[in-house]
Amino acid sequence: MISSFLRSKTAAAALFRTRIAGVSLSRQLQTTSFHLPKPAPTTNHVSTLPLVKMVATIGPTSEQQEPLQKVVKEGMKIMRLNFSHATPEEVELRCTNLALAQKTLFGAPLQDTRAILLDTKGPELRTGKLANDDTGHATIQLNQGDTITLHTTPLEGGSTPDALFIDYKSLHKALQPGMTVLLDDGAISLTVQSIHGEKVICTIDNTGDLRSRAGVNLPFADTSDLPAMSEKDKADIRYGMQAADIDFVAASFVQTAEGVQQIRAHIAECARELNWTKPLPLIISKIETSLALKNFDAILEASDAIMVARGDLGVEIPLSQVTNAQKEMVAACNAVGKPVIVATQMLESMTKNPRPTRAEVSDVTNAVYDGCDATMTSGETAKGKYPDTTVRTMNEIIVASERYSAAAPFPVASNVCYAAESSEYAPMAHAVCRAALERNSVAILCLNADMAPIIAACRPHIPVISFCTSSKQARQQQLYRAVFPVVENGVTMANAVEKAAALGWVLENDSLILVDGTTMKFV
Repeated sequence: MISSFLRSKTAAAALFRTRIAGVSLSRQLQTTSFHLPKPAPTTNHVSTLPLVKMVATIGPTSEQQEPLQKVVKEGMKIMRLNFSHATPEEVELRCTNLALAQKTLFGAPLQDTRAILLDTKGPELRTGKLANDDTGHATIQLNQGDTITLHTTPLEGGSTPDALFIDYKSLHKALQPGMTVLLDDGAISLTVQSIHGEKVICTIDNTGDLRSRAGVNLPFADTSDLPAMSEKDKADIRYGMQAADIDFVAASFVQTAEGVQQIRAHIAECARELNWTKPLPLIISKIETSLALKNFDAILEASDAIMVARGDLGVEIPLSQVTNAQKEMVAACNAVGKPVIVATQMLESMTKNPRPTRAEVSDVTNAVYDGCDATMTSGETAKGKYPDTTVRTMNEIIVASERYSAAAPFPVASNVCYAAESSEYAPMAHAVCRAALERNSVAILCLNADMAPIIAACRPHIPVISFCTSSKQARQQQLYRAVFPVVENGVTMANAVEKAAALGWVLENDSLILVDGTTMKFV
């Protein structure tokens, strides 16, 4: 797993030890440090903003204009639309209110823009409808030690404690005696005893109540024959491109690189049908199965970005291994210069409470230390009581983590394996980041927006203000750590500082580095 980058399980820990070696605790705890300039007295100066980005799921409690505007104001950079639940009407409402919120906060023409991420439902496995479940709220009790037969064809009359339909035609081929079947997010565990034709005989490992259409996980089973997209996913992606001008597709339950390629081909087909002339939505592969973890290297190569989706992953692999897998995946993404999001239950308790637990604060902090480009909220901001407070809290934790680690910043990454089409910028990007460290610069002003992601891959310790020529380009750059995209044409070495200062992001006497792809200038 992820063998091409991390040869040792201690590599991530060794990297952090190297970074903080010789740095006193008192120095690390200072509000400011030698490597992080003192914040300027403006509320949105880039030195006060988090480098790691914030993805927030918008739902019933945050979709109206006022709460959504508060979420944007507190620092959401990307709005996630969960198509497992969202209806077309809800998507339209959320996109409309996002546009209104941005116009209210940032004015027009819009320069500081927010991105939209479509999260697909994916080819999920589910149980069938229960017998006599007319309301959809009925449950049956499965008792420990009892035998239950799993069927691959719908059962007349519905599922019972003795016979359960699972909507996967190859179930009997994917499983072997001794393997585990998990129901309802792992709440109920079954052990396969024998397989007779298309019927799978199991023993129930623990007692629990099962509802209709419960999720099914098959840890370590070969489910690579599952389609990369359901028909619903295909329709949702087309709708998202047409109605919401989506910037990213988060592909759920990706298993193989071939699946990613199928999704990319479908996006291209939709673009042709819609006469799409803008950059295509980028694909974020969600790693949430044991098979995806096994195929991670190939999936990473085929994808534009990765999401460490710890919810289903924590069902598919032992919980004790989730953190290790997260660290390895983040490090592997850093090594090839591709963005990575850490997601699921980061501030889960804030769904109901105005303050997170100490463990949740530690979780967010460690994701920052690991090297993630973005963190993500799910139910906390979609259905929680405190969506804007959650976003503010997340960003406060990120800023505190970045200031603490700034006493010994990430080494400038000189060994990133850039894609061939971007490699021409790599030497200059590396030189810019090294110069920023040596000069204690406040920000990097990038006049060539194509270069900004390459600078980001070098893990700069300060913001990169990227002057983009289109709104789509700016929105897609919101995913990159440290990149602050702005839609602004006609930017030159002569007026770049003035343009950035007009946004309030820098002051004219700040120590800055300007770069346009071939030339670097200090001001």
